[in-house]
Amino acid sequence: MRLVFCGTPAFALPTLQALQSAGHRIELVLCQPDRPSGRGLALTVPPIKEAALRAGLEVLQPEKIRNNQDLQARLESIRPDAIIVVAYGRLIPRWMLDLPHFGNLNLHGSLLPKYRGAAPIQWAVANGETATGVTTMRLDEGMDTGDMLLRRSLPIRAADTAEGLFPRLAELGAPLMVETLAGLEAGTITAQRQDSSLATLAPLLTREDGRVDPTRTAQSIYDRWRGFQPWPGAWTTVRGRKVTLHRLAVAASAKRGDPGAFRVEGDRLFFTAGDGASLEVTELQVEGKRRMAAADLLRGHGVSDGDRLGS
Repeated sequence: MRLVFCGTPAFALPTLQALQSAGHRIELVLCQPDRPSGRGLALTVPPIKEAALRAGLEVLQPEKIRNNQDLQARLESIRPDAIIVVAYGRLIPRWMLDLPHFGNLNLHGSLLPKYRGAAPIQWAVANGETATGVTTMRLDEGMDTGDMLLRRSLPIRAADTAEGLFPRLAELGAPLMVETLAGLEAGTITAQRQDSSLATLAPLLTREDGRVDPTRTAQSIYDRWRGFQPWPGAWTTVRGRKVTLHRLAVAASAKRGDPGAFRVEGDRLFFTAGDGASLEVTELQVEGKRRMAAADLLRGHGVSDGDRLGS
């Protein structure tokens, strides 16, 4: 097929590569513009742009697409059979949805209709789900509300983080998109309308989502830490300074205490959750200091017995 591919981060790479390996013609790649990042705010090139240029593909990085007449004229000249959208980071306008014969096909990182929105992988882990997956769907003007085509599931292991799930789901989804195109061309796929009564939302993450709420259960705090890796992570304040909890574990057995109270036992650091269970902090970072093991921090008295989360 003649395709246009829309994607930006590394999550989209396996699908782009799988489509090329399957013999499809990628006539154009769209990705978001280079953005400043890091402390030096140097311009960072999207992973999809790097891969596409290495493969000799044409790349465009429009700042806007809704009323972009030059882009519309370019896509109309290509006359793509389908437009593939994987983590592009832009809402697709009506004119673009109507352009290709097979539609705009999206690879979504959840088992729709669960977890519609910008952060489906993170919220699935943060909410303690034991399974997730990927869905290919035909985009419409809603937020992940289009008809489903194919789905594949994947277990979420007890220690999985969202950061670790991203590449696994990307690899699971790549051949599924190839299979979806083959099925649409052969007429063997029947699109399935989503049951919106079963939908859950996965909104864009904010810094505040990472703030540890000590009234939650220990398992809930741990699941949110797993889901919000690498950003916004898990953080609190202690004596007015931000403290990032880089590594957590639910304690197998520990003394109970007041929710939110830190407890030092030798060179180990615990805090009590809302259900009375404890979590151990094994690696953390006090604002203005380097990231370090809890034992090293305790020797420097960065956090003391009796300190409280949110103080």
